[in-house]
Amino acid sequence: MDRSKSIALLNHAVADELQAVHQYMYFHFHLDDQGFGPLAMLFKRTAIEEMMHVEKLAERILFLKGEVEMAVAGPVEKITDPKAMLQKAMAMEESSVIDYNKAALECAASADAVSKQVFEGLVLDEERHFDQYEKEVDKIERFGPNYLALQSFGTAAEPGAPTA
Repeated sequence: MDRSKSIALLNHAVADELQAVHQYMYFHFHLDDQGFGPLAMLFKRTAIEEMMHVEKLAERILFLKGEVEMAVAGPVEKITDPKAMLQKAMAMEESSVIDYNKAALECAASADAVSKQVFEGLVLDEERHFDQYEKEVDKIERFGPNYLALQSFGTAAEPGAPTA
């Protein structure tokens, strides 16, 4: 087994997952600020899952006696339109699925079955995230601004509550 190859692949995945955490939390903050609570929570929950991916990858890197590189793959894109956020998230998840499938094959070729399984597990999660984001885009396209307006009802002040 070529540990260095697996460690490099795992560290590349760490960078991608950290990038996703940063991007999704940025989306969460802005959606929450705009009053889109349910959509904001979707991004927050996904960011937390991505943090758990980082932990899983780091544990495998350390098991292989490697060093966990905590580099982020790139800067956060300043997107504040909900539909554009979802489309960006879909592109990120789709890219991760492609990368992790390739990494799983490379780990298999290097006789590293456990790292292969880690990547295969990540593919399942990233496909699920893609599906969640795609469904939200479909709802926005089907129902238009009304869908997003409905999201703000749960975050409005309660009747009779004091206003600032």
